Amino acid sequence: MGESSVHKSALITGGSRGIGKAAALAAAAAGYDVAISFRREQAAAEDVVRHIRGLGRRAVAIGADSAREADIVRLFAEAEREVGAIDALVNNAGIVGRGSRVDSVTADDVSEVLAVNVVGCFVAAREAVRRMSTRRGGRGGTIVNVSSAAARLGSPGEFIHYAASKGAIDTFTVGLAREIADEGIRVNAVRPGMIDTGIHTSAGPNDRVARIVPTVPMKRIGTADEVAQAILWLMSDSASYVTGAIIDVSGGR
Repeated sequence: MGESSVHKSALITGGSRGIGKAAALAAAAAGYDVAISFRREQAAAEDVVRHIRGLGRRAVAIGADSAREADIVRLFAEAEREVGAIDALVNNAGIVGRGSRVDSVTADDVSEVLAVNVVGCFVAAREAVRRMSTRRGGRGGTIVNVSSAAARLGSPGEFIHYAASKGAIDTFTVGLAREIADEGIRVNAVRPGMIDTGIHTSAGPNDRVARIVPTVPMKRIGTADEVAQAILWLMSDSASYVTGAIIDVSGGR
């Protein structure tokens, strides 16, 4: 992936399954030691750790709720203790929330999604910047936020609150990238479309994938590995002049 021989460590939130798991394994294959967070799926997270250690890299799984500031602060402290100073943060932890039209959504529905997808992302980025910024004595680094094509499409009739949270992440990515561009930190995002992670069947009607695939120009759903490769490119030295970018991984949709 164009990385130098200098040891590097990555922290990937929500790394027990789906895109987070794929990114963790890809990062390890690229030479990173990896810390992942999980909220409930400890067994799955530990399985990811075993795979990474099998590649000869250090790895740790840390339980943390991305909706809780104290958990995120602890997550960074434990990750640093286990795998060293964090060079790359992948802000992947997120929830879709309860599917609903806006005329049926509750304030709690919206607050729950925003707490994880927006506030959690901000706090994790804050902790990363405090450690990475050359202005604060850090050695620089990269942040990759996981957005969604829903930010462009709006997800009407089902997940507008989720789409709105990802729209916030797009804006945050651009703003933070410009804010710290001269402090050795690059900030970018990937915007996955319909990806085969199981999240769609768990979050919506069983026919959701069948309904959406015909609207994808490539006529198929993507894989978590395809998203992970975009994330790894943004983390890599090959993207050394890329910041504030949002890359669609959506099959043209």
